[in-house]
Amino acid sequence: MRLNVGLDVGGSTTKIVGMEDGKIVYKSITTAGDPVTSAYGALGKLINDLKIPVTEIARIHITGVGSGFTATPMLGIETVLVSEFPATGLGGLYLAKLERAVVVSMGTGTAYVKAEYPNVSHIIGSGVGGGTIVGLCNSMTGIDNPEKLSDLATSGDINKVDLTIGDISRAEIPGLGKHVTASNFGKAADDLTGEDKIIGIFNLVYQSIGTMAVLASRSVGINDVVFTGQLTTFKECRNSFKLFDELYDTNFIIPEDAEFATAIGAILAGGKKN
Repeated sequence: MRLNVGLDVGGSTTKIVGMEDGKIVYKSITTAGDPVTSAYGALGKLINDLKIPVTEIARIHITGVGSGFTATPMLGIETVLVSEFPATGLGGLYLAKLERAVVVSMGTGTAYVKAEYPNVSHIIGSGVGGGTIVGLCNSMTGIDNPEKLSDLATSGDINKVDLTIGDISRAEIPGLGKHVTASNFGKAADDLTGEDKIIGIFNLVYQSIGTMAVLASRSVGINDVVFTGQLTTFKECRNSFKLFDELYDTNFIIPEDAEFATAIGAILAGGKKN
């Protein structure tokens, strides 16, 4: 086995992928107190889980906001530093099995890139993302664990939070059903439960990301939009996005293993670069 390893290093979480002959043979997520510890922890876990010597790793491809903190080469292995935008774009194309798409990376904030294999260019970015969900939920409810927040959101009632077209108009509006959101948190009252607030925040963030994705798609003339990143793992993501295809005739895609897209793309972009 001669592995190529991709690392997507965040502030405290590292996603790692091992690929051999273009196929994924390993994937994992490691969390620690800082990017260096999480990156080396992820690499050590891969070596331990696969029970391979260090010499079986051909090259390490590292990207992400925390990658600059990690000294290279790692463990004496050839290490390639890869720009995050090419990694995001190529990883999204690989998972969606497409040659051309807008790829949206939903992390702490959100990045939108145009990917036409093998070229990737940045369209725009937004400060609205996972950090927004955690920050607003913590401010309103005192809870900052994303998994717990997602579980609690299941009990929330979005109809008590958001104002819909049907709430403000009796007349039919062409192209907009009465269930479509007119104003996020526009109906919020003093009697909202914590769960209501949480589902409202999830919906606000995902709808903001989805709206920008439609605009990005139209700006570059590409109908396929591939979503990647940790925010794809929450059920609220699919629930919020399913309306966009109907409203805007845009093909929203959430591929399997979407949270590992940038780590995968680091290998693909790094290999191409070299």
